[in-house]
Amino acid sequence: MPIQVLPEEVAAKIAAGEVVERPVSVIKELVENALDAKATEIIIETGEAGKRLIEVADNGCGISYEELPLAIARFATSKLKTAEDLFNIRTLGFRGEALASIAAVSRLTLISCPPHAEHGGKIVVQGGKVETYEPAGVPPGTVVRVEDLFYNVPARLKFLKQDSTERNLINALISRYAVAYPEVRFRLVHDGKVFLQTYGHGDRREILATYYGVDVARQMLEVILEEPDLSIQGFTSPIALTRSNRRDITFFVNGRWIQDVALTSALLQAYHTMLMVGRYPISMLFIWLDPEAVDVNVHPTKAEVRFRQPERVFSAVQRAVRRALLAQPVGIHITPSVWSSGTSHQMIDPAWQMAADLKGGTAPNNAQEVPSPSEPNTSFPASPPLKQTLLPESRIPLLRLVGQVGATYLVAEGPDGLYLIDQHAAHERVLFERMWREREQGLAVQPLLNPQPIRVPGVRVDEFQHYIPLLQQWGFEVEPFGGDTFLIRSVPAILRNSDPVVILQSLLDSFEEDESLLEKETEARLIARICKRAAVKGGQVLSREEQEALLRDLEACESPRTCPHGRPTMIHLSVEVLERQFGRRGSR
Repeated sequence: MPIQVLPEEVAAKIAAGEVVERPVSVIKELVENALDAKATEIIIETGEAGKRLIEVADNGCGISYEELPLAIARFATSKLKTAEDLFNIRTLGFRGEALASIAAVSRLTLISCPPHAEHGGKIVVQGGKVETYEPAGVPPGTVVRVEDLFYNVPARLKFLKQDSTERNLINALISRYAVAYPEVRFRLVHDGKVFLQTYGHGDRREILATYYGVDVARQMLEVILEEPDLSIQGFTSPIALTRSNRRDITFFVNGRWIQDVALTSALLQAYHTMLMVGRYPISMLFIWLDPEAVDVNVHPTKAEVRFRQPERVFSAVQRAVRRALLAQPVGIHITPSVWSSGTSHQMIDPAWQMAADLKGGTAPNNAQEVPSPSEPNTSFPASPPLKQTLLPESRIPLLRLVGQVGATYLVAEGPDGLYLIDQHAAHERVLFERMWREREQGLAVQPLLNPQPIRVPGVRVDEFQHYIPLLQQWGFEVEPFGGDTFLIRSVPAILRNSDPVVILQSLLDSFEEDESLLEKETEARLIARICKRAAVKGGQVLSREEQEALLRDLEACESPRTCPHGRPTMIHLSVEVLERQFGRRGSR
């Protein structure tokens, strides 16, 4: 094909593809424009998760009637004039691409009026072409209405997720900007229902409570660091409050939400030796530095930045978070001893206790000296490590129970050696397979004598409702009770001794953003999380009968070697390994 200049329509759609990826991309651009316009109130409304309608209204400085055509033109902006201005950006937008790109793939209506102007104006654009341009008597501020997003690029619609996923992304965006700009009143409405409303009081912790819930917001630690030309403010979670992914780690740089792998690494380094592998904190940090020290023009959607002195910024993040963690009061947990048959009590370091709770283990027993998370208990001389082998793919043989160690591990003898079984992981596997088996044969349901209420943070109500039909298929009868409250009326009979509120609350904390998995895979993940919460924990003393029953149930499983999350349920020490360790066969 010969080289040719692309038609304007094609070029506009290509440019829109860089800026407008999905509904949340549109909302991000419009909200940032409203913030640049010094708005103190921003109202966001969506229909069908933004595919049918997106409307963002603000009370900012507005656009004059004469400048409305320029506002939807490509590369037209009021925020910079020269190339040198790119290295001193003090606004969230600056490229002049947002409205033009949005208008190229939607039906866009822009209504605006500056304060004290005689009148405002209205311009309607469809597929990048102006259809209406006229004066209008409207209040000060700007309203941008985006209808039928991607109507002229239907292939792009196929890449969007289901509505609940798109709404969750919008909820996360607006919630983060609401925390970043607590002096601005935000109102988010989906299909006529309010999902988030803030009041512009300037209290960031109050807004955190709206998004994460009161209990989480109360526990969050305040992060403050002030240096010449650099400041960091925000919140981070204590070591006992974690998530299974990095989704709740958020950074704002000069008021702009960014994603930066290096900053995330600096944050996690501050938690070094304090968190279990695979656990991540909840953090929302706001970094302010000289605009000349950061390049924001390195990503089409401005989601990444480049620092002039990255080492200084990363070091500051690490120091600020570490200081907040070390400043929190260290409490002492009084826990019954599980390593002896007595009833004595001992002091347990909270970090060890947290790690034990997460892993399904138990804290070290040392009443005189409590080890720190980074210092192993050296009360006993170290012995040479045993060779540990995981079981082969076949089912496990019949085992003879020896006993329980540390109220966490079962010891059993098999025809080929010794087996150490993690009771928590083993019970997870048993519950997981039993629930699937009963689902196929007819799941027994246990109605609750007193329905249990569960409160869901407002911005996550839609996410929770999305899972209700699936939960009902698994024996959880859940129904709305008004606002952010739901009632649990029944549970699977197999979980009748578990707290249903705790189980469903744990699901809220670990829902995945990506719901593109096959339905059966989504169900498997859901049930795996339920079983993890319902299974016996490390540190729980089991009777001899309960230990025997757990062994027999594990032997009957189709995949007894691992829990549903892939963690080993047991370690096998063969007779040959034991003989070598005791010097009975060959040299060690």
